Amino acid sequence: MSMELQFAVSQFLYRKAALCDAYDWDAYLDLYDEDSEYHIPQWINEHEYVKNPNQGLSYIYYEDRTGLEDRVFRIRTGKAASATPLPRTVHSINNIQVQQREDGLLEVKANWNTFYNRQGLEGYFYGLVTYTLRRTDDGDFRIRRQHTLLLNDKIDSVLDFYHV
Repeated sequence: MSMELQFAVSQFLYRKAALCDAYDWDAYLDLYDEDSEYHIPQWINEHEYVKNPNQGLSYIYYEDRTGLEDRVFRIRTGKAASATPLPRTVHSINNIQVQQREDGLLEVKANWNTFYNRQGLEGYFYGLVTYTLRRTDDGDFRIRRQHTLLLNDKIDSVLDFYHV
């Protein structure tokens, strides 16, 4: 893997985080392919999590981008009481590892944490994420799959896509 690829993928993930923090939902959604999968599984025990969203519980599971689009629609129309008002967030991504797959896609693993403030209450979420990315014709990337492991033991607030 080249340093140029590592840099380009890192910049893509940093841009994704910045778009989420800025509530730039249209640009954020454009980072996902229409048929991209989004999954945040629940833990079965201390060291096992739900691998198949059809056979266990998930904090969030969307088969394709329409799930994220629906959340954004609800936020914009005020129909998501859990997101009114939206929290202020800052996303941090580190330990980015990029691996080229045989099918031409990229497997990207990273650590993440998100700090938030909503109505005077502060908190954080943290975990691990694995992305499957594809290169676009213009050299950018699109997310084919996002699999996020939430490592918090306690969830003291709403958990939504903009927290991870």
